[in-house]
Amino acid sequence: MRIELEHVARLRFADGTPVRSASAVAPLGEGFLVVQDDATHAAWFRDGVAAGGSPVRLLPAVAGMETFESAAGTKHLKPDLEAACQVDLPHGPGLLLLGSGSSPARLRWSLLRLDGDRPRSRVTDMAGLYDVVAAVLGVTRDVLNLEGAHVVGSSLRWYHRGLPSAGLAPGSVDLDLAVALDAVLGRAQPEQVPVRHPRRYEFGAVDGVGLAITDAVTLPGGSALLSTAAEDSPDPRDDGPVVGAALAMLHGSEVVDVTALPLVAGAVPKVEGLMVLDGDARQTRLLAVADADDPATPSVAMRLLVHH
Repeated sequence: MRIELEHVARLRFADGTPVRSASAVAPLGEGFLVVQDDATHAAWFRDGVAAGGSPVRLLPAVAGMETFESAAGTKHLKPDLEAACQVDLPHGPGLLLLGSGSSPARLRWSLLRLDGDRPRSRVTDMAGLYDVVAAVLGVTRDVLNLEGAHVVGSSLRWYHRGLPSAGLAPGSVDLDLAVALDAVLGRAQPEQVPVRHPRRYEFGAVDGVGLAITDAVTLPGGSALLSTAAEDSPDPRDDGPVVGAALAMLHGSEVVDVTALPLVAGAVPKVEGLMVLDGDARQTRLLAVADADDPATPSVAMRLLVHH
């Protein structure tokens, strides 16, 4: 692969407030939605980045709070929605927003749909499904950290970030998408969702820190493209220095290429969300969003051209 950095922008809401801790990005209506992992609201950009985003509620307030951070002693309450995946619903497209599962507060899914031009969300506690996923992956719930998802045929492929420094390899499982949607809509129990095909991946390391999965998309040719980060963190819940970041190409379950991401203002971008803008079998243009791990610093949006 060859990766070109075409454009960089700082993400803000229309009132100038920074978009914090970007963790996922996905199409919504004529624009795109950027998820904040430490807040109950996302940012909806309908008129480009320069115009700023509009707040969209994804989850109800927690103990009366809408944002969560270490300095306020509320990080343990953050919802940590780390994956955004477009799905087909009977009355049009919807977005699934999935909690990472890395703490008891992070076990909810939000299904977002447009009612005219107004987003509406349905929130479901999916705790029982996380227990099944952990068992199928062969890990304990306390190290589960699911950070990317995309549709593959009739399945939702859900990626486990892993913690290579602790011997926990990145991986994935396939969920039956129809049953998963039934669970979100209250027509099935979360633990009834079939979970199959556990996989493990190896992406290499940067300065001794293993690369681990932060998001995934399907390319126009059908391959999967994953964002990965080498973050020297002690566990799935605490941040650490990011010493490297790369995109990884998968053909089926085989890692066929890993290419470092360009630096942004001299720093490694912790890319946590990918969205396909356009492309063909030879190249794909992506929108990538990066988390600054600082709620006062606006998250970064990058337009990338990937030659593959």
